[in-house]
Amino acid sequence: MRIRSSFMLPLVLLGMAACAANNGTLSEEEEQEQAMLAARRALESASETTGAGTPPPPSCDATAVQGLVGDMADDALVEQARVDAGADTARILKPGQAVTLEFNGARLNVEVDGENRIVSLRCG
Repeated sequence: MRIRSSFMLPLVLLGMAACAANNGTLSEEEEQEQAMLAARRALESASETTGAGTPPPPSCDATAVQGLVGDMADDALVEQARVDAGADTARILKPGQAVTLEFNGARLNVEVDGENRIVSLRCG
């Protein structure tokens, strides 16, 4: 064991000397270069996460179909409302029905009463 520790001591001292020589300081020019590099990386990362160049996700606009309130909801009418609202999907919400609460901006929700008349239309 003593032989190993005697070999390790010079290596540790050499490493400490190397660290002390640099002292952890950078010249002003080196600091500027590092700052520019960090800014460039951040900009590239931001453009990747926002999906620059990709189209925005489809959205729904229920204002276009508000005139259907009071009409009977059948499959053909709901499908036409979906198309007119620009939604990807549509669902009919009946009174007392359990529904998921996740928001989907490309979905048209058609809320009906007990007689299957449209009470409201909203996206989400």
